[in-house]
Amino acid sequence: MIDYRVKTFLALCDFMNYRKTAQILNMTQPAVTQHIHFLENQYGCKLFDYDRHSLKMTREGMLLKRYCESVMYQEEKLFEKIKSGEKRLVRFGATKTIGEYVIPEQVERFLQLPDYNVEIEIDNTRYLLDKLKRGELDFALIEGFFDSNDFLSRVYRSENFVGVCSKNHRFAKKTILPDDIFTEHLFLREKGSGTRNILEQVLSEHNRTTGHFARVTCINHFTLMSELIADNLGITFAYEVMQKSYSSLAPFYVKGWNIVRDFNYVYLDSADSLEILEAFDNLSE
Repeated sequence: MIDYRVKTFLALCDFMNYRKTAQILNMTQPAVTQHIHFLENQYGCKLFDYDRHSLKMTREGMLLKRYCESVMYQEEKLFEKIKSGEKRLVRFGATKTIGEYVIPEQVERFLQLPDYNVEIEIDNTRYLLDKLKRGELDFALIEGFFDSNDFLSRVYRSENFVGVCSKNHRFAKKTILPDDIFTEHLFLREKGSGTRNILEQVLSEHNRTTGHFARVTCINHFTLMSELIADNLGITFAYEVMQKSYSSLAPFYVKGWNIVRDFNYVYLDSADSLEILEAFDNLSE
């Protein structure tokens, strides 16, 4: 069984606030402090420091956090093995581009294996990483940014990141100047999306934001977005695999923007995670 003080520590890592941690765990704030002091004495190091009234994790705290998340995950897998009998429960996630356009055939092959019960979550990068930290997923296929201090990772494949428009749009299959895009209506994914984060990073490198576009509409689903773009109501930026999935859409390219990003397997440092990941990866084309 995991020491209850470890669970307090992980909750404080999430909320970085003693008062809020105490409220969430239905404890007193002095009790939270006592649990953290116990762990600091046990490991002979500071786990948290204050920097201008903001709580910060120390290097040692980050190391302990990563270890504890792995142990929590392994305990959860032990419970699942005890409860499930012969069939093993596999839980993995994928961001929306990957889940909708990249892995369906691979998932179909995986479901043909007789030894697993499977739960699959398709959501944005932020949501999946939060679930992974809590040990609620065995691995996730991520298109966006993640903290390599918190997770292990392996490249799944690389993909071009392009402009997407109607095949009848004036940009279709052309290379345009950067300033030309800002006259357009931009369709944008929700906050926490890896696709949105990449676009925002590229824009910031050119001292621009999404606010420079003539109009911005946020949609968290590619199917609706693709239909609106096909009707020539605006443009978006996405991975090429998404654009190729719709015959009504065409790519366009921005001069000086040669963007290629990796899709990654992201997982905790655990033999269970790696075993399941490799079983899935062996079925890729």
